Amino acid sequence: MSRYRGLIVLLMDVAMIFCCNFAVFLPELPSGNIRFFNLVMHIGLLTVCVLIFQLALRTYNTLWRYAESREYLTLLSGMGLGFALYAAVNLLMGMSTIWISGALTGTALALLIMLAYRFIYRIYRRRVTGINQTRQTYAAIIGGGSAGAALLSELNDHVYSRFKPYCIIDDAEEKRYKRIHGVPVLGPISQISEILADTPVTDVIMAIQNPTPERRREILELCAATGRRVHVLGDPVTAINQQHGGRYTPAVREVEIEDLLGRQPVHLDNPRIADFIRDKTVLVTGGGGSIGSELCRQIAEYHPKRLVIVDIAENTTYELQNDLQYKYGSFLTMNVEIASVRDKKRLEQIFDTYRPQIVFHAAAHKHVPLMEGSPAEAVKNNVFGTYNAALTAREYSVEKFVLISTDKAVNPTNVMGATKYLCEQVLQGLRQEGDTEFALVRFGNVLGSSGSVIPLFKKQLAHGGPVTVTDKRIVRYFMTISEAVHLVLEAGSFAHNGEVFVLDMGEPVHILDLAEKMIRLSGFTPYVDIEIREIGLRPGEKLYEELLTSDKNLRQTENAKIFVEERPVVAASELHWQLEQLRSAADSNDAQRVVSCLRTLVPTFRTPEEVNNAAIHAMERKEVV
Repeated sequence: MSRYRGLIVLLMDVAMIFCCNFAVFLPELPSGNIRFFNLVMHIGLLTVCVLIFQLALRTYNTLWRYAESREYLTLLSGMGLGFALYAAVNLLMGMSTIWISGALTGTALALLIMLAYRFIYRIYRRRVTGINQTRQTYAAIIGGGSAGAALLSELNDHVYSRFKPYCIIDDAEEKRYKRIHGVPVLGPISQISEILADTPVTDVIMAIQNPTPERRREILELCAATGRRVHVLGDPVTAINQQHGGRYTPAVREVEIEDLLGRQPVHLDNPRIADFIRDKTVLVTGGGGSIGSELCRQIAEYHPKRLVIVDIAENTTYELQNDLQYKYGSFLTMNVEIASVRDKKRLEQIFDTYRPQIVFHAAAHKHVPLMEGSPAEAVKNNVFGTYNAALTAREYSVEKFVLISTDKAVNPTNVMGATKYLCEQVLQGLRQEGDTEFALVRFGNVLGSSGSVIPLFKKQLAHGGPVTVTDKRIVRYFMTISEAVHLVLEAGSFAHNGEVFVLDMGEPVHILDLAEKMIRLSGFTPYVDIEIREIGLRPGEKLYEELLTSDKNLRQTENAKIFVEERPVVAASELHWQLEQLRSAADSNDAQRVVSCLRTLVPTFRTPEEVNNAAIHAMERKEVV
């Protein structure tokens, strides 16, 4: 039916033009002023003239259930131009003006009826066929600009949308108490709680284009205070159009924690990154992980000669492979190798096959509590995996080798942090020989990565709670995966040898505040609808992460958000001795022996109790002052 819908509308219009004009001229037939044959010919000429312009203007390509003023003006233009052509033909042929005056009346009447049944059809599609209207929920749209108006228009036209517009809330006084597509504009945004009180609104959609992060956080916190579910219209709008074929409703998403950071995202658009990656063979270990997969995606955008993905986890790596093939197709030369960095000979085989010029080493065990229970595995995978990858890179004259490290390597309180500290030491011990330039990038918690707190909170909310926090005092620094990967790429682009690159993480975030905000943004009240339960610190966990950029040994780079720490070279003999001690302990699979060895080799390794007690006393002294 949909295939012939345009033809059906065309035939209806032809019938309407004929019927209306025949009705206008009908009283003239008995008097003999006009003949039936001439009447039919004139109506036929008028119809042909109108159709010429309607077809030229593509009137019948319109989906009338989505029609707005532009589509109706097109119909009006076609009718007007068609009548003008008909009148011109009559005048040129010297016909009586009775035909022109009568056809004008008939055409106007036909146009009114044509508009009427288009309006009726549009209402029918929006209301009568909206069989799921009972499932719709009332929504308030924040922002009466172009993005908000476009979203509102689509929600009005899309009968199967889950949202039904109730009002628009905007700060602009000139818009207040006006209507957009029939929906009232109220305000200001600061009074949203009062505006939505005693209304059926259950959802709020923020549709303000490109607000500052501070303003975004402020508005979202106001929305959260209403007790409604909060959503965000993804931006920029141009990306929405490209990804969703001009539709806005698929871009309405849940609020992400990035929206609440309240700081400008760190953009590291160093033009040297393109020169660094383009036409090079790049290998990424741990390519199927959170950081590794984002690395692969961003590297692919810089047109490498070849991208080699190495990971032992086949499922996530397979998904990444499919994503990259779908997005880039034959434009990206890509190879996937299932392998463990613990297998030196397998790495040698891969390096010998592809001869990579750049290596990003993201393979690691990173889950803190799990590694507390399996310290030997942490050592084998993290320390010796890094040693195998870095040594192989040096043996095959890789240009640059970049290690992904963590803030937990700074004064570590857990096995995972201690092993990452030793990973950094491995690079300092290997950099003095060979042509490979080694560098490492250190950053804090990555939003949305596997095992992080945000996915856990979302899963707990989906099950109706409770939301669990290890300690209500805990504080963390956050960055997005995109920011972390940009840092890694930029560090690799201007690394020389042995530097530690650190990103300014901004202001710290209290995990308890984060949990409360996520509950409110989901339309619930903390401690009433959703319980927040304190379950105690996990093994090896700190209350307060250390601010990496406070170290006096750091110097700022040309990018104000990136700092560099110069690390001393580790003598080859010292590195060899450390690794031998560690290998012997790890091979024994004796957890106590491994931890004891780590404490010997990592001078800053302290118990979490020591660090947390010191932090608590420091905070208490600060509060007293």
